[in-house]
Amino acid sequence: MNQFGQNFRLAIWGESHGPQIGVTIDGIPAGIPLAPEDFEQDLARRRSGASGTTTRREPDIPQLVTGIYNGHTTGAPLTIEFANRDVHSQDYDTVTRHYRPSHSDQVAYHKFNGFNDPRGGGHFSARLTVALVAAGVVAKKILPASMCFTTRLTEIGGCTDPARFEEVLRTAAAEKDSVGGIVECRVAGVPVGLGQPFFDSTESMIAHLVFSIPAVKGVEFGNGFAAARLRGSQNNDAIADFEGTTFTNNAGGINGGVTNGNELIVRAAIKPTPSIGREQMTYNLATNRVEPLTIRGRHDVCVALRGAVVVEAAVAIALANFIR
Repeated sequence: MNQFGQNFRLAIWGESHGPQIGVTIDGIPAGIPLAPEDFEQDLARRRSGASGTTTRREPDIPQLVTGIYNGHTTGAPLTIEFANRDVHSQDYDTVTRHYRPSHSDQVAYHKFNGFNDPRGGGHFSARLTVALVAAGVVAKKILPASMCFTTRLTEIGGCTDPARFEEVLRTAAAEKDSVGGIVECRVAGVPVGLGQPFFDSTESMIAHLVFSIPAVKGVEFGNGFAAARLRGSQNNDAIADFEGTTFTNNAGGINGGVTNGNELIVRAAIKPTPSIGREQMTYNLATNRVEPLTIRGRHDVCVALRGAVVVEAAVAIALANFIR
């Protein structure tokens, strides 16, 4: 089901090349100031146009349809819609049955008995993350004012030097290929006590939503997987005071599934964009043979470039579910 959350519940709908993408959010308190302009900063971070991003240009102007009156939320479900305008559906004629490697084409065909919308990946497309970004904007409005988000790309194509990111992108594009990346989201000012052990722990809720982002293949908190290679004496965070401030933050701001008041640190590993320009050998249902495929269309060289704000939105949405 395309729904997430309890206290801050959202449902998304739409397809990459359908008429619109939308989100409905329930659980928003009444009286919160909200206008289309409030979404612009985060939507701009997701919008294409920079080096390494798709040439598809969507204005992504939010239409606030329900749950808003005189510039304030009403307490009723808030519905936000985005029109799809720059679609080239003909680019996907060749992949309807000739499945793109590492994409959703093949599983979507089998899951929905061939009735899925294959254009641009349909409902599986990263195009739907515009809805998550919009929900993230609203979530951040109801979070405590003390919370401050800082999100950045720490790695692209195995390179950790930001000065070389452009070079990595140019090389991959010249070779008709793609690269992945790692997004790090830090949240300062998180109060102690958010999260509900056992199944609604802070890690569980955040990871659930971050993993729903297309192309995310790994999520870690604090030291993450590196902690498995340390001893307890190296990984433990000694407590400095009554408030729970720690001398180190290897736990990433979470103990026992509950926020401990230190900075929350989340990282998401985003795989290379599966739609690449170079020829690949892959199964063709129409001929029942493995045949060469050249993918047409407009695709990101590195989807992580526009994915950073989506990861941030997912973290905000998950945290908003702990606010009552």
